[in-house]
Amino acid sequence: MNAPYDGDRAQGTGGPAPGQGAAPGTPVPGQVPAPAPAPDHDPYVQDAYDYDPYRSQDLSAQDPVTEVLYDRASHPPPPPGTFQEPGPLYAAPSAPSYAPDPRVWAQTPPPEPDGPSRHLPYGDHATTTQFVGVDSLVTNAVDQQPAPDAFAHLYRDQEAAPRTPAEDAPVAAPAPAKPAGRAAGLLKSSALMAAGTIVSRITGFLRTLVIAGAIGVGTFNDTYQIANTLPTMIYVLVGGGALNAVFIPQLVRAMKNDSDGGQAYANRLLTLVVVLLAGITTICVLAAPVFITMMSPKIASDPQQMDVAVAFARYCLPTMFFMGVHVVLGQILNARGRFGAMMWTPVLNNIVVIATFGAFIFAFGGFTTSGVNASTVTPEGVRLLGLGTLLGLTVQALAMLPYLRDAGFTPRLRFDWKGHGLGKAARLAKWTFFFVLANQIGLVVVTQLATWAGSVAEKQGHPGTGITAYNYALLLWQMPQAIITVSVMTAVLPRISRSAHDGDAAAVRDDISYGLRTSAVAIVPCAFAFLALGVPMATLLYAGSGAGAQNIGYVLMAFGLGLIPYSVQYVVLRGFYAYEDTRTPFYNTVIVAAVNAAGSAASFFLLPARWAVVGMAAAYGLGYAVGVGVAWRRLKTRLGGDLDGAHVMRTYARLTGACVPAAAVAGASAYGVTQWLGGGVGGSAAALVAGAIALAAVFLIAAKRMRIDELNAMVGMVRGRLGR
Repeated sequence: MNAPYDGDRAQGTGGPAPGQGAAPGTPVPGQVPAPAPAPDHDPYVQDAYDYDPYRSQDLSAQDPVTEVLYDRASHPPPPPGTFQEPGPLYAAPSAPSYAPDPRVWAQTPPPEPDGPSRHLPYGDHATTTQFVGVDSLVTNAVDQQPAPDAFAHLYRDQEAAPRTPAEDAPVAAPAPAKPAGRAAGLLKSSALMAAGTIVSRITGFLRTLVIAGAIGVGTFNDTYQIANTLPTMIYVLVGGGALNAVFIPQLVRAMKNDSDGGQAYANRLLTLVVVLLAGITTICVLAAPVFITMMSPKIASDPQQMDVAVAFARYCLPTMFFMGVHVVLGQILNARGRFGAMMWTPVLNNIVVIATFGAFIFAFGGFTTSGVNASTVTPEGVRLLGLGTLLGLTVQALAMLPYLRDAGFTPRLRFDWKGHGLGKAARLAKWTFFFVLANQIGLVVVTQLATWAGSVAEKQGHPGTGITAYNYALLLWQMPQAIITVSVMTAVLPRISRSAHDGDAAAVRDDISYGLRTSAVAIVPCAFAFLALGVPMATLLYAGSGAGAQNIGYVLMAFGLGLIPYSVQYVVLRGFYAYEDTRTPFYNTVIVAAVNAAGSAASFFLLPARWAVVGMAAAYGLGYAVGVGVAWRRLKTRLGGDLDGAHVMRTYARLTGACVPAAAVAGASAYGVTQWLGGGVGGSAAALVAGAIALAAVFLIAAKRMRIDELNAMVGMVRGRLGR
């Protein structure tokens, strides 16, 4: 029998000869070796991984503790397909790339494995599994970037595969996405509100056109205007000003600090408004004759006008309840970042009123054919107009409920008012009450004088010179303010309130400066447009009301430039309200109301009856110009002596410099077209178009040369939108 292969190989390789002291158990030629003891495991695979000095084939098989603590978040496993699959069980492993080389004095260290080279346990997939490693939980070492190896180039040539230059270059980490800037968010919110306000104002103008076409712009319309103005005046006096100026900053704080996000505070506020306005509305409806007498002694002296005015008032006064509900629900939505509902729901009110007066025209004819007045209107006509006005505000308030449900707010009556911050807001609101009271006293004085002057002027053959002309011109004049300034500041006010609460005066100053400069880009050109094109605007819009349309245009021209201080005053007062300072706005409003009342009285006594209301419109802007000077100095002191005045004044000065020549050219163009085509509807439309084109062209050319940054930014934004 042949000797075993191992024995022959041992002899041929210098193994121990027989009889030379071979160790026990050593095979001797010619003898069968004794059977070896049974191994504990398979002898064919016991050394399968001996050639791998780094034990990287199966971490879990080598050291289960290390595998459990392995930081997979810092060293995630390679994606499927990138690791080497295990080969046949009995195949010899390939020679490692970093085997010891006796020719190299300092051995190159092997690279640390990026992760286990086997599949993930429990069937997890490497591309969808996320790990929380020990580094993140204990040491936060995952946030520490490894330092570059300064000696990597010394042994790069010894690696298994050479790297390409693209692989050698460090891979830049992706830049984190930057959050949208505050200007982008404000512009988005302002654009949404501006769109709603534009539609609301357009339908509001259609409303005034239909009203003027139905009942004219003379003394009969004056009775409706007084009755329709009363609920607004009383609402603003008893709670409207406090809601906008005091309770909204308090609501923002409740949303920030309360665990329920201000839900309970908002419901308590809503309940308080509902209860308060329900009681006041009932009292006011019963006292309607007293209010009419207070608003216009001239109308009260005429029995027929008095009866019609009281009837209108008793239909219109309940609208203050729905007006208050609409405002408080809208402000709750504004505090939650939903700005569109409050600007869009008034469109429904305008549509209802337009339909109401349209039905009146259908039933009784237009004013130019019917000549309706207080002595000829029927009780059915008064009832139709009154119920339609009330229905419009009701629909406007109820339309807020779907928006509230979408915002996650559920209105509930809560009478637990004590100890929840409403008392503090009420104490702050007392100065707002005096603020509104002073403003309303000035408005009452103007209403009394305007109705008196309008009645006298109509008897002299000049209709459209009373309170109706004043209100219609004021409505048109306030449109840029409502579209631009109010929209911008409604979005900025919660931000200013938070900055003031945090004591960040610089942020408050920046937001006020932003509001002033952004709104000025539209406010200043519009003010000069009213001055230059007031008459063709009014004669085109109110052509259906007869000869009184031209007188409305003169009133609009007188309002014109007062739009600039009026807008500035609105923005500056938001700064005081953010600091819960309602006393300073009260004193400021007293000054404005006093100047307005004094100027109106001077116009009434010094000017002819036809021009008295025109002088009152100019006095309105003069009062706000005086008030801005006082408010600006006080807010500047409040913010540490810095209100970004140089930047703001430079913007307004450049805009004014660009508007002066533009208004002169526009006015001359409109006057020439009117003289050529006449003052009818066609001539007024052509004059308005020619004047507007001339104003826009000259203004843009002058503004470009003056390098007005705010205007350039707005033009660039519009171009970008149109280019998309």
